[in-house]
Amino acid sequence: MVRGRGPRTKHVPIRTCIGCQQESAKRELIRIVRTPEGRVAIDPTGRMPGRGAYLHPQRTCWEKALKRGSIRYALKITPAPDDVEALRAFGMSLPEEEGDDAP
Repeated sequence: MVRGRGPRTKHVPIRTCIGCQQESAKRELIRIVRTPEGRVAIDPTGRMPGRGAYLHPQRTCWEKALKRGSIRYALKITPAPDDVEALRAFGMSLPEEEGDDAP
């Protein structure tokens, strides 16, 4: 007996933002990664090797993650001060809320 399957729906990977704890499609989030050298870097392609965490492209999510220490918890590493500053600078370049233009 053959079932009518109809059109197949594509699987959309879901990830949780470590800033606001809301789930979103993986493509809507920015990945940060713990590199094999023990540094923290922004992974724009989402393909760098290492443990990753995800944040919305909004300044508020980045501020919350940095303030609460969510990055340390998610990546299981204490980021170096210069890595924290690089993440903070990147976060400040993002819009305040979704749909806002960058400053």
